[in-house]
Amino acid sequence: MSADPDTFRDRVFDRIFGSNDGETSVEQRHATLRRTRIARRLSRLVLLAVIAVLFVVALERVNFQISELIRYWPEFTSALTDYFPPASIFGLIPFVDVPRYTQFWNEAGLVGQAGVTLAMAFAGTVIGAPLALLGGILGSERVVPFPFNFIFRGAMSIIRSIPSLVWALIYVPLGGVGPLTATLAIGTDTIGTLGRLLTDELEEVEDGPIEGIESTGANKLQTIVFGMISQVIRPFIAWTMYILEINVRAAVGLGIIGGGGLGLTLRLEQNTFNFTNMMATILFIVILVVSVEMISQRTRSYLRHSDDQETMSLYELIIGFPERMSDALLRSR
Repeated sequence: MSADPDTFRDRVFDRIFGSNDGETSVEQRHATLRRTRIARRLSRLVLLAVIAVLFVVALERVNFQISELIRYWPEFTSALTDYFPPASIFGLIPFVDVPRYTQFWNEAGLVGQAGVTLAMAFAGTVIGAPLALLGGILGSERVVPFPFNFIFRGAMSIIRSIPSLVWALIYVPLGGVGPLTATLAIGTDTIGTLGRLLTDELEEVEDGPIEGIESTGANKLQTIVFGMISQVIRPFIAWTMYILEINVRAAVGLGIIGGGGLGLTLRLEQNTFNFTNMMATILFIVILVVSVEMISQRTRSYLRHSDDQETMSLYELIIGFPERMSDALLRSR
């Protein structure tokens, strides 16, 4: 079959002088890229505008006024001299009067108050961990079929949605305002948080060990214990240590509302406007929380065999303490 002369001539012409189809395709791609860039820039501008509007609304809701800050700034600067009482080293180098802090530590018995704070956090973690383990197992679709597993997941979500401070208020009729109430609140919060973390871990376990256990004729309970739970023992302990860190800070927050321990001492000193003793208590809280974090992180590092991910130095622990403390206080509210 002979080729059409016109078609053949067009092909030769395109090969010699080039075709416009390629240029058109390139221009189309450039136009698409330009439209994409414009759309991204517009979306970013819209997002920034939305954030700006929400920020202004938030400032209005909290009655944020620069004039008020300027008005009270002299009082704040005056209080700073109480937070950090001035002294000098050898009468020459200006420094903070640290002996005033340590004197208050001894007079107020902060070591004993720290023991109460640790006791609330530890007891609450131990109370909540077994129930979190049970809730995490029952919330896994590998153990309880869908949709019944969502009953347990929903229960843990409800528990997590209620701050530990609210749980403490709920338990007031049961044990009054004190360490007992704070411990129950911490334990309840641990159930929701740790249980959900364990559920996620169980969803990611390998099928090989489970199939191996089933091939031996094991029943459902044996399969769960030896095929699934055995794979999440280390993560469960690691997550429990991490929750213990959070619970120590939460115990301080609950102490402020009457739970006892260092938090209660901090509130009493703040109510009497004794800012020096208040700062001394805060520094003692820093020492306590950083010590617990160091032990917890080194333990988790050993369990996970990932020292590269858990090498936070003492300096980093101290510098990052304000942010972690604020997060814990927000959790307790």
